[in-house]
Amino acid sequence: MTNLEYQSDADGVATITWDMPGRSMNVLDRGSMTEFAECVHKALADAAVKGIVITSAKPAFIAGADLGMLGGASGDGADTRTREQRVRDLYEANLRFNELLRKLETGGKPVVAAINGTALGGGFEICLASHHRVVADDDRIQLGLPEAKVGVMPGGGGTQRLPRLIGAMAALPMLLQGQTVSPKAAKAQGIVDQVVPAAELLATARQIILDGGKAVQPWDESGFKIRGGGPYSPQGTPVFMMGAAMLRRESYGNYPAQKAILQAVYEGLQLPIEAALRVESRWFTSVLLDPTSRNMIRSLFLSIQELDKGARRPKDVPATACQKLGVLGAGMMGAGIAYVSASVGIDVVLLDTTLENAERGKRLSGDLIDQRILKGRSTTAERTQVLERIRPTVDYADLAGCDLVIEAVFEDRQIKAEVTKQAEAHLAETATFGSNTSTLPISGLAKASVRPQSFIGIHFFSPVERMKLVEVIVGKQTSERALAAALDYTKKIKKTPIVVNDSRGFYTSRCFATYVQEGLEMLAEGLPPALIENVGRATGMPRAPLEMNDDVALDLGYKVRQQTKKDLGDAYLESAADGIVEKMVVELKRYGRKNKKGFYDYPEGGKKHLWPCLPALVQEVTGRSAPAQGRDPEELRKRLLYRQALEAARCFEEKVVTDVRDADVGAILGWGFAPYTGGPLSLIDTIGAAQFVAECDRLAAKYGTRFTPNDLLREMAAAGDTFYGRFNPHAPA
Repeated sequence: MTNLEYQSDADGVATITWDMPGRSMNVLDRGSMTEFAECVHKALADAAVKGIVITSAKPAFIAGADLGMLGGASGDGADTRTREQRVRDLYEANLRFNELLRKLETGGKPVVAAINGTALGGGFEICLASHHRVVADDDRIQLGLPEAKVGVMPGGGGTQRLPRLIGAMAALPMLLQGQTVSPKAAKAQGIVDQVVPAAELLATARQIILDGGKAVQPWDESGFKIRGGGPYSPQGTPVFMMGAAMLRRESYGNYPAQKAILQAVYEGLQLPIEAALRVESRWFTSVLLDPTSRNMIRSLFLSIQELDKGARRPKDVPATACQKLGVLGAGMMGAGIAYVSASVGIDVVLLDTTLENAERGKRLSGDLIDQRILKGRSTTAERTQVLERIRPTVDYADLAGCDLVIEAVFEDRQIKAEVTKQAEAHLAETATFGSNTSTLPISGLAKASVRPQSFIGIHFFSPVERMKLVEVIVGKQTSERALAAALDYTKKIKKTPIVVNDSRGFYTSRCFATYVQEGLEMLAEGLPPALIENVGRATGMPRAPLEMNDDVALDLGYKVRQQTKKDLGDAYLESAADGIVEKMVVELKRYGRKNKKGFYDYPEGGKKHLWPCLPALVQEVTGRSAPAQGRDPEELRKRLLYRQALEAARCFEEKVVTDVRDADVGAILGWGFAPYTGGPLSLIDTIGAAQFVAECDRLAAKYGTRFTPNDLLREMAAAGDTFYGRFNPHAPA
């Protein structure tokens, strides 16, 4: 065997140790599961074996199933099987794994999971199928079933064993939300039996067997009752009624995996465990064959993983290491950049116009670490180390020796040009200069640089410490060395980068603007604001469109629109929504959340609510009242999603974005495009280019030319192409 090691000692304890070569973590794939089955059968068949210990030689236990394998099982790629064949093969393969775990727990020999590190998904299900669970005392260890986060569901008995172990009320949040727990929390909930020092883990596991540990699961014992009751018990019925209502409220029915999880638990708890496992396998198969699952696995796991590992980095450029970083501007954005950089060991020069401003930016890092300390995720020693790496200053000379400088000053060309010139006067020829801008073209900003080949856009998202994405923008003269340096830096600070070419609004800001703008168009049509907002949330976006306008700030949007109008001249297309925003900002001074009045009111100590005078204002500006037609929620939902997807397709045709992974991952992580779709290009592929084009033509005829499909989409529709087929990033060059 190459993935596992099997040993049996003189005391009759068989130890199965997972240690997959060439991987940082153990996973369940075809090879490892085949070897695990061999080990289980060998131990159960050996009369000299009294019990089995399952553990890992790696720092983590088992990370779960190989999602690349599951993505292929869902029918993605060059799979020539019929759907019926895929259904049968997937169901039978999954059932075989469940039967193996069932054999493990009914084999008459005690099985102890010695959990030395994080155990997730299928790895955690192996633990649940063990009679005893002992875990190392380490708060970094996470235990749980996070499958729902990437569009799949547990398929190794997780939906059946966990509720039987701790009750449906406690198990459903872990299953539906993908929550993970620490060893101590798992012990408190009854998920694990013991938490012991890591050095004592294997000895404790062996001793359980030598002491005659029980070899029967609770649910196989006579008289077993589910904690909290089953679905039709007085205590259990409300759990499922509330669970269904809460799931609908949170997901709007967009996520098939969560619905299937709830259904599997509900059905399975009414059946013996063997029948319940077959129920789970059927739901698991159904979910995995749903396009939603395929798209989420691909974008939220595989593509992110590839981008994190440098898929877009120029291959022939030597690796760089940012040891010293300059940050120009100590506002919320600059301070956040300083914090995430210092947290990974980079020395940071934080420069602002006054020392007071720079010191305030540094204090933000202290505040963020204090929050982590309160949650047990950091220590005072780490706080001291991070703050010692941040040097507030007003002197540009302190930038000497910086490998990279990132300006995060106001979105003003003149201010950015001035700080660029002052900073470059103190930088070495090898240093890279990055601009954290969300809208201003990089090639234009690079005109202030004496080294435009070393000038690049590095667009962070707010709040920096929480947002995973960084949009790296390549200008007309940006060199591959500068691109490599920017990507090496994003990897070091543990962010996911996408690479885009220079354009007004780049990729994320340009596409995101269509979502908030379409909400404004609906408002200008006279549609009820509450309807617009409810449909916006139902699309799966993190915020409703008018709400998002308030969050971004109406006055900022107004200023960007005015600048765009100035730059485009006669080419700018005026909208009825422009007049609404202008009146809100210029006349009524309603700027949004920041001054507590925008499309919403923000009462002190109360819950925000839509501004009651908004419909009257719309009628005053546009002369339109609420229309009797055009209120179909599905039509409105389609408008909001299709307009964003169409803009992403335009960006792809214009080569603003050139990799399908960048387009989909950037959309989900950057502006929160509905994750269940897998991203805008995945959405088009799922609908089909021909149908998408036909619907866009219909919308264009009804609502305006903004829905007119671009030439690339029409060409793909005629050829029957998909984005991931025609522009497959894994295809041979």
